[in-house]
Amino acid sequence: MKTRIALLVLSIAIPAGAASAQQGGPVQGSVALDAIVAGRCTLGPPSRNSIPIGQLSNSSGARVGRLATIPDQQISLPGSWCNFANTTMTVEARALVALDANPVQAGFARAVNYTSTVTNWAATNAATTTAATVAGSTPSSQGVSSIHPEPKLADVTLILNNFTVPSDGILVSGAYAGAVTITLGPAS
Repeated sequence: MKTRIALLVLSIAIPAGAASAQQGGPVQGSVALDAIVAGRCTLGPPSRNSIPIGQLSNSSGARVGRLATIPDQQISLPGSWCNFANTTMTVEARALVALDANPVQAGFARAVNYTSTVTNWAATNAATTTAATVAGSTPSSQGVSSIHPEPKLADVTLILNNFTVPSDGILVSGAYAGAVTITLGPAS
């Protein structure tokens, strides 16, 4: 079997003026690029999603029925960040309050107050102490950190401590619930 090879030759005529233009310097052009990065803050995943404190009152001894000693509780939120300047950390705490709404007799209490502090964001930490009454009313409070002046990446820590009962009352039996909310974002 024979293979045929075809050869095509092109002939291009270049005018005399065009040759000199090809020998000049390079020609440049430019294209502008526009983009944006949205401002964003992210709290790192909490080391614990809940804090099971357990039995709140002493079951024996001179302070039976009154608040037991509760050790400091800590939750870390590693890798928290904001990619813009002038941010704050806010902590809002709701006291531990008995879930039933029955009135309380003198000497008893249905609320446990505590201090919530979020550290390692700004020069001044976000901190607040709940101030629920014996009956459990006005259970929420809020604290705001100072303003952080630049973008930041940090491991922040929530510390719960200073647990107290209004008037050092005897705690009413039943389930108690509270909550802490941390907000990271622009200074208002």
